[in-house]
Amino acid sequence: MRICVFLSAADLDDRYTRPARDFARLLGKGGHTLVWGGSDVGLMKVVADGVEEAGGRLVGVSVDFLAAKARPGVDDMVIARNLAERKKLLLEKADAVVIMVGGTGTLDEATEILELKKHGRTDKPVVLLNTAGFYDGLREQFRRMEDEGFLPRPLAELVHFAAEPAGALAYLEESFDGR
Repeated sequence: MRICVFLSAADLDDRYTRPARDFARLLGKGGHTLVWGGSDVGLMKVVADGVEEAGGRLVGVSVDFLAAKARPGVDDMVIARNLAERKKLLLEKADAVVIMVGGTGTLDEATEILELKKHGRTDKPVVLLNTAGFYDGLREQFRRMEDEGFLPRPLAELVHFAAEPAGALAYLEESFDGR
């Protein structure tokens, strides 16, 4: 399975890097391919390192203004012209999506895939890895959207919340097998 991971490129605390590394190792050991933003810095580097060390493949999609931070020596690297093209390519190259901790770029990517699912434009499984409760507030906001009629589909059809890396990958593998 080609798993797109949306996540931060920032250098982060161990409470975030350790679970990300654990997920990456599981992904690599499972024979899966990481599709990610291509950066060789911060949490993006942690995940790429973990996948590579565990024998997985790396497919990066960077963007022209960040190309200097792109990871060398990957299985496949594409440099997009802009962020919109990057998101499109990331999703085209993936069978499933995992949303890890991140900032506004990660949130933008997350809402794009959920909007596509909401309108039936994709059926790719999406997992939000809620490391250290990072997305508790977002989950509450999504529940409010659902409760007050802003989502035409049940939240559970759009995204699966997982607290731990193993649960995130298990959900993806189960969903993918059923496709």
